[in-house]
Amino acid sequence: MTARYRVVAVSGSLHEPSKTTALIRAIAEAVAERAEVDVEIIELTDIGPRLSGALRRDQLPPEVEEKLQAIEAADLLIVGSPVYRASFTGLFKHLFDFVGQYDLVGKPVLLAATGGGERHALIIEHQLRPLFAFFQALTLPLGVYASDTDFDRYEIVSDVLRSRIALAAERALPLVGYAASRPVELLVG
Repeated sequence: MTARYRVVAVSGSLHEPSKTTALIRAIAEAVAERAEVDVEIIELTDIGPRLSGALRRDQLPPEVEEKLQAIEAADLLIVGSPVYRASFTGLFKHLFDFVGQYDLVGKPVLLAATGGGERHALIIEHQLRPLFAFFQALTLPLGVYASDTDFDRYEIVSDVLRSRIALAAERALPLVGYAASRPVELLVG
């Protein structure tokens, strides 16, 4: 038997309850239906107040440092943010400002976002993908975007969205297995 994959899902939402958190949870559940995984959900609503005042990583409290270490050690990252002023939330970016520059090299990252309407769907391509390209992460080709019409309150009601989540999870796993089998020395140079 192979080792269980470590899946870390990060919600950039600043609200609870949250459609973004519901989306990343659904993606993590879809991955868990297809592989043996340990899932950790990181919500900015939980760690944000202790994260926001820090200017350097050594100023972070231990519970936030633990979350950063989980992000860096994940076999698969699922990251999502609501569209806010045509981008991801500032606190989401602030969290990833503390991630080690080379700690995500070759790491599969499944991108997700939520917004008020379909016109915001390009956040995945124009904001999230470049952020993780900086880290030399392996951003998975299929991202998952959801708009307000895909939810009833904070529950996914769209069959189209459910199908896209399932497809993203299915397509992610072979790349997660490949990346997990590669020695990190081959990826960082």
